[in-house]
Amino acid sequence: MYFIFKRMMDIVLSSLALCICAPLFFILAMLIKWDDPNGTIVYSQIRVGKKGKLFKMYKFRTMCPNADKQLSQIEKDNEVTGPMFKIKDDPRITKIGKYLRKFSLDEFPQFFNVLKGDMSLVGPRPPLEREVALYSESDFDRLQIKPGITGLWQVSLRNATGFQGMLELDLLYINSLSLKNDLLILVRTVKVVILPNNAY
Repeated sequence: MYFIFKRMMDIVLSSLALCICAPLFFILAMLIKWDDPNGTIVYSQIRVGKKGKLFKMYKFRTMCPNADKQLSQIEKDNEVTGPMFKIKDDPRITKIGKYLRKFSLDEFPQFFNVLKGDMSLVGPRPPLEREVALYSESDFDRLQIKPGITGLWQVSLRNATGFQGMLELDLLYINSLSLKNDLLILVRTVKVVILPNNAY
Protein backbone atom coordinates (compact mmCIF):
# COMPACT_ATOMS: atom_id res chain seq x y z
CA MET A 1 0.00 0.00 0.00
CA TYR A 2 2.89 2.35 0.74
CA PHE A 3 4.22 2.16 -2.81
CA ILE A 4 0.73 2.64 -4.30
CA PHE A 5 0.16 5.82 -2.30
CA LYS A 6 3.74 6.95 -2.91
CA ARG A 7 3.19 6.67 -6.67
CA MET A 8 -0.07 8.60 -6.42
CA MET A 9 1.70 11.33 -4.44
CA ASP A 10 4.51 11.42 -7.01
CA ILE A 11 2.09 11.97 -9.89
CA VAL A 12 -0.06 14.59 -8.16
CA LEU A 13 2.77 16.66 -6.67
CA SER A 14 4.97 16.48 -9.78
CA SER A 15 2.09 17.59 -11.99
CA LEU A 16 1.37 20.50 -9.65
CA ALA A 17 5.04 21.46 -9.50
CA LEU A 18 5.34 21.50 -13.31
CA CYS A 19 2.25 23.70 -13.65
CA ILE A 20 3.23 26.12 -10.87
CA CYS A 21 6.89 26.34 -11.87
CA ALA A 22 6.32 26.73 -15.64
CA PRO A 23 7.07 30.51 -15.58
CA LEU A 24 10.25 29.84 -13.57
CA PHE A 25 11.32 27.18 -16.09
CA PHE A 26 11.00 29.74 -18.87
CA ILE A 27 13.12 32.27 -16.98
CA LEU A 28 15.80 29.69 -16.17
CA ALA A 29 15.88 28.56 -19.79
CA MET A 30 16.45 32.13 -20.94
CA LEU A 31 19.25 32.63 -18.39
CA ILE A 32 20.99 29.40 -19.40
CA LYS A 33 20.91 30.38 -23.07
CA TRP A 34 22.05 33.92 -22.29
CA ASP A 35 24.97 32.60 -20.24
CA ASP A 36 26.06 30.02 -22.82
CA PRO A 37 24.26 30.29 -26.20
CA ASN A 38 26.11 27.31 -27.71
CA GLY A 39 24.81 24.69 -25.29
CA THR A 40 21.44 23.05 -24.75
CA ILE A 41 19.01 24.19 -22.05
CA VAL A 42 18.25 20.72 -20.70
CA TYR A 43 20.97 18.12 -20.22
CA SER A 44 20.20 14.40 -20.26
CA GLN A 45 22.38 11.69 -18.79
CA ILE A 46 22.05 7.94 -18.36
CA ARG A 47 21.60 7.00 -14.71
CA VAL A 48 21.05 3.73 -12.84
CA GLY A 49 17.64 3.28 -11.24
CA LYS A 50 15.77 0.62 -9.28
CA LYS A 51 17.28 -2.87 -9.58
CA GLY A 52 19.94 -1.53 -11.95
CA LYS A 53 17.50 -0.31 -14.63
CA LEU A 54 19.05 2.37 -16.83
CA PHE A 55 17.11 5.53 -17.63
CA LYS A 56 17.70 8.98 -19.07
CA MET A 57 17.63 11.65 -16.35
CA TYR A 58 16.97 15.30 -17.16
CA LYS A 59 18.53 18.39 -15.58
CA PHE A 60 18.93 22.03 -16.48
CA ARG A 61 22.42 22.26 -17.95
CA THR A 62 24.92 23.75 -15.50
CA MET A 63 28.17 22.84 -17.25
CA CYS A 64 29.91 23.66 -20.51
CA PRO A 65 28.79 21.55 -23.52
CA ASN A 66 31.88 19.27 -23.52
CA ALA A 67 31.96 18.71 -19.74
CA ASP A 68 32.02 14.90 -19.94
CA LYS A 69 35.11 14.95 -22.15
CA GLN A 70 36.93 17.15 -19.62
CA LEU A 71 36.27 14.85 -16.66
CA SER A 72 39.44 12.81 -17.09
CA GLN A 73 41.49 16.00 -16.71
CA ILE A 74 40.11 16.83 -13.25
CA GLU A 75 39.35 13.40 -11.73
CA LYS A 76 42.49 13.70 -9.61
CA ASP A 77 40.91 16.67 -7.80
CA ASN A 78 37.94 14.66 -6.50
CA GLU A 79 36.98 15.90 -3.02
CA VAL A 80 34.73 13.03 -1.89
CA THR A 81 35.58 9.43 -1.05
CA GLY A 82 34.11 6.35 -2.68
CA PRO A 83 32.50 5.92 -6.13
CA MET A 84 31.42 9.55 -6.53
CA PHE A 85 32.94 12.64 -8.10
CA LYS A 86 32.53 16.13 -6.60
CA ILE A 87 34.74 19.20 -6.49
CA LYS A 88 33.55 22.51 -5.11
CA ASP A 89 35.12 24.74 -7.75
CA ASP A 90 34.50 22.57 -10.81
CA PRO A 91 35.89 24.58 -13.78
CA ARG A 92 33.26 23.05 -16.08
CA ILE A 93 30.35 24.77 -14.33
CA THR A 94 28.91 27.87 -16.01
CA LYS A 95 28.25 31.16 -14.19
CA ILE A 96 24.49 30.65 -14.00
CA GLY A 97 25.11 26.95 -13.33
CA LYS A 98 26.68 27.76 -9.96
CA TYR A 99 23.46 29.39 -8.79
CA LEU A 100 21.26 26.68 -10.25
CA ARG A 101 23.23 24.07 -8.31
CA LYS A 102 23.40 26.07 -5.11
CA PHE A 103 19.61 26.34 -4.93
CA SER A 104 19.01 22.91 -6.54
CA LEU A 105 17.07 24.53 -9.41
CA ASP A 106 18.88 22.35 -11.93
CA GLU A 107 16.95 19.34 -10.60
CA PHE A 108 13.50 20.66 -11.61
CA PRO A 109 13.29 18.86 -15.01
CA GLN A 110 13.39 15.60 -13.07
CA PHE A 111 9.68 16.07 -12.34
CA PHE A 112 9.27 14.65 -15.87
CA ASN A 113 11.29 11.60 -14.79
CA VAL A 114 8.92 11.16 -11.87
CA LEU A 115 5.86 11.30 -14.13
CA LYS A 116 7.49 8.74 -16.45
CA GLY A 117 7.99 6.42 -13.48
CA ASP A 118 11.79 6.26 -13.60
CA MET A 119 12.16 8.26 -10.40
CA SER A 120 10.23 9.20 -7.29
CA LEU A 121 10.06 12.54 -5.51
CA VAL A 122 11.90 11.01 -2.55
CA GLY A 123 14.59 8.37 -2.77
CA PRO A 124 18.35 7.75 -3.07
CA ARG A 125 20.45 9.82 -5.47
CA PRO A 126 20.51 8.09 -8.90
CA PRO A 127 24.12 7.03 -9.59
CA LEU A 128 26.06 7.05 -12.84
CA GLU A 129 27.01 3.79 -14.56
CA ARG A 130 30.70 4.41 -13.86
CA GLU A 131 29.92 4.83 -10.15
CA VAL A 132 27.92 1.58 -9.99
CA ALA A 133 30.79 -0.24 -11.69
CA LEU A 134 32.84 0.47 -8.54
CA TYR A 135 30.15 -0.67 -6.07
CA SER A 136 30.82 -3.39 -3.55
CA GLU A 137 28.14 -6.05 -3.07
CA SER A 138 26.58 -4.21 -0.12
CA ASP A 139 26.49 -0.90 -1.99
CA PHE A 140 23.84 -2.30 -4.34
CA ASP A 141 21.36 -2.22 -1.44
CA ARG A 142 20.70 1.45 -2.21
CA LEU A 143 19.26 0.40 -5.59
CA GLN A 144 16.36 -1.51 -4.00
CA ILE A 145 13.91 1.32 -4.67
CA LYS A 146 13.42 4.08 -7.23
CA PRO A 147 15.88 6.96 -6.98
CA GLY A 148 14.52 10.35 -5.98
CA ILE A 149 14.82 14.02 -6.81
CA THR A 150 15.42 14.57 -3.12
CA GLY A 151 16.18 12.30 -0.19
CA LEU A 152 17.54 12.01 3.32
CA TRP A 153 21.11 12.62 2.12
CA GLN A 154 20.13 15.68 0.09
CA VAL A 155 18.40 17.40 3.03
CA SER A 156 21.07 16.61 5.61
CA LEU A 157 24.81 16.17 5.08
CA ARG A 158 24.81 16.40 1.28
CA ASN A 159 28.30 17.28 -0.02
CA ALA A 160 29.67 17.48 3.53
CA THR A 161 30.02 13.68 3.45
CA GLY A 162 31.40 11.08 1.06
CA PHE A 163 29.84 8.02 -0.50
CA GLN A 164 29.80 6.00 2.73
CA GLY A 165 27.86 8.71 4.54
CA MET A 166 25.38 8.91 1.68
CA LEU A 167 25.01 5.12 1.65
CA GLU A 168 24.24 5.04 5.38
CA LEU A 169 21.56 7.71 5.01
CA ASP A 170 20.05 5.94 1.98
CA LEU A 171 19.82 2.64 3.86
CA LEU A 172 18.36 4.41 6.90
CA TYR A 173 15.64 5.80 4.62
CA ILE A 174 15.02 2.46 2.88
CA ASN A 175 14.72 0.63 6.19
CA SER A 176 12.12 3.08 7.51
CA LEU A 177 9.90 3.72 4.50
CA SER A 178 6.70 5.61 5.27
CA LEU A 179 4.62 8.39 3.72
CA LYS A 180 5.24 10.43 6.87
CA ASN A 181 9.00 10.28 6.32
CA ASP A 182 8.57 11.18 2.65
CA LEU A 183 6.47 14.23 3.52
CA LEU A 184 8.96 15.35 6.16
CA ILE A 185 11.81 15.08 3.64
CA LEU A 186 9.79 17.09 1.08
CA VAL A 187 9.18 19.82 3.66
CA ARG A 188 12.89 19.87 4.53
CA THR A 189 13.69 20.05 0.81
CA VAL A 190 11.76 23.32 0.47
CA LYS A 191 13.88 24.73 3.30
CA VAL A 192 17.10 23.51 1.64
CA VAL A 193 16.16 25.18 -1.66
CA ILE A 194 15.68 28.49 0.20
CA LEU A 195 18.64 28.04 2.54
CA PRO A 196 21.17 25.80 0.70
CA ASN A 197 23.16 23.17 2.64
CA ASN A 198 26.58 22.60 1.07
CA ALA A 199 25.12 22.22 -2.42
CA TYR A 200 27.55 22.69 -5.34
